[in-house]
Amino acid sequence: MPLSPPAPRTPSHVRRVTYQGFQREDGLWDIEGELHDSKAYDLPSLRNPGRTRLAGEAIHHMWLRVTVDRELVVRAIESAMDSHPLAGCPEAQRALQAMVGCSMARGWRQSIQTHLGGVAGCTHLRELLFNLATATFQTVSAAFKSQGDEPPRHLGQCTGWDFHGQGVKEHYPQFYGRATKAN
Repeated sequence: MPLSPPAPRTPSHVRRVTYQGFQREDGLWDIEGELHDSKAYDLPSLRNPGRTRLAGEAIHHMWLRVTVDRELVVRAIESAMDSHPLAGCPEAQRALQAMVGCSMARGWRQSIQTHLGGVAGCTHLRELLFNLATATFQTVSAAFKSQGDEPPRHLGQCTGWDFHGQGVKEHYPQFYGRATKAN
């Protein structure tokens, strides 16, 4: 176990999130995300009064499939909700279509907030979309290619890829020492 031993505790909530990326035969990429929430104890169902949701039973179980092109522009989006706590939750899926045409390369989180923020969307689908961009960058290798004199998008975005760090010096020496836009 990589963490230190925990203090005595009682399980309460489990959230599992997974992402998978696929290259399609038509030159596009599908990125799929799955979110599964459950409790470690029984609780009353909000959607079905009088029913008990058993420990481990999904409160939220949702999927997204986002299709992107080489430039990381959303070409299609699909969702499914097998489990959700309220009857009205699935209505939030319609708003996802507003993300078609948005770019994951720049302004992704702002696009999500603009099109799906507040009651227009679903908190859990928004959370899946936020991090889906990272899975997309890991899937679409073209996102990491330099554009002429421009460094790949991931440089300067974390400690490991600091323009003044060893990672850039070793793998992208032509960009080593470059001043970031924030400087």
